[in-house]
Amino acid sequence: MTRDHPREVVQAACAAYGEDTVIDWAIAFLTGEISGDAAYGADLPKLVALTGSPNPGGWKPPVDPVNYYWIRVWAARVLLYVWRDDAVDALLAVADDPAWRVREHVARITAQRELGQLVDSLLPMLEHELPRVRAAAVRAIGAAGEFEHAAAVEELADDPDHTVRAAVERALERLTERLDRPL
Repeated sequence: MTRDHPREVVQAACAAYGEDTVIDWAIAFLTGEISGDAAYGADLPKLVALTGSPNPGGWKPPVDPVNYYWIRVWAARVLLYVWRDDAVDALLAVADDPAWRVREHVARITAQRELGQLVDSLLPMLEHELPRVRAAAVRAIGAAGEFEHAAAVEELADDPDHTVRAAVERALERLTERLDRPL
């Protein structure tokens, strides 16, 4: 079975329900306004619309609540493809989510949308144990940070992981270009 790309799933949901409704659902799932129990209960049609699947995790019912964080991950992913400025408040609310995948998506969205107002909330991610989370935070800071954030990025120049080091190099270049000043 071939699954549609998440972008296509989100586009189809927007065509069926309207962009604002899809964003409203994503924000509600992301922030927990729609609980995990409701997501796999009364609000399942909304989850299906955002993920393209009646069982996006492939779990046998009932879904173990330990996996509910995936709902927030999928909801955040929606914001990579559709946007409304009030989504920033939801991202700020979950920037310290217990699930690292949610935090990684917050960083990805911050980088993609150049959301400077989120950069300070990403700084703790620079110390995360997973290199992919550190690299996502570094990229976001490069895309949306300010001069005062450069030192925090520079501290990872000797990171043990090569992807983090490469992200640091590119982020510092990007900051220099964006800010039009040497760091």
